[in-house]
Amino acid sequence: MEVFAQAWKYAMEPRNLTLLEHAFQRHLALVGVAMLIGILLCVPLGMLTARSRVAALFSITVFNALRVIPSLAILFLFIALPGFGINQRSAMVALTILALPPILINTDAAFRKIDPAIREAAFGMGMAPAQVLWQVEFPLALPVILGTALVEVIASATLAAFVGGGGLGTFITLGFSLNRTDILLVGAIPVALLALTAELAMGGLSRLAQYPR
Repeated sequence: MEVFAQAWKYAMEPRNLTLLEHAFQRHLALVGVAMLIGILLCVPLGMLTARSRVAALFSITVFNALRVIPSLAILFLFIALPGFGINQRSAMVALTILALPPILINTDAAFRKIDPAIREAAFGMGMAPAQVLWQVEFPLALPVILGTALVEVIASATLAAFVGGGGLGTFITLGFSLNRTDILLVGAIPVALLALTAELAMGGLSRLAQYPR
């Protein structure tokens, strides 16, 4: 428990607290932008793959291949590319690429698992296909779409510190370099809490979508 007390003391120092707040905000920004771009690109594609075997065969195969590449390898790749280097842009693009496969795969799985009876009931109520998609299917699928992807991106965003992206990973890398467990925990604990909060929130949304009353 002593190391946690040391981590708390370190984090509460005025200068370190300011740095922690900025790192937390940067971490959220990295995750938010990566998820937003990933959703805009892969949710429509996932809807298509859920309805087309040809699209699913090609798209899922390609995006599954991306998941095989280690996260650090993707991050370091952008350091060497012209116009990128060690900066926040490299981290942002790399995190977006890391977010694409889980969002696509989750979207495909979520729309495939929707009970056909729900669609039939919606059509029976006189709803148009677009209304069924956005008012019935999408709310049911959204928690599944975001769940795993959000947790993965929150965790992967800690690696952004290696390419100058900032975020909570800066405390983790600093702790490693100085062999200071307390500093490492200042970054690791908020990341763990963020991931846990995201998991609980998505689980709650999933239950709410299935049992709205």
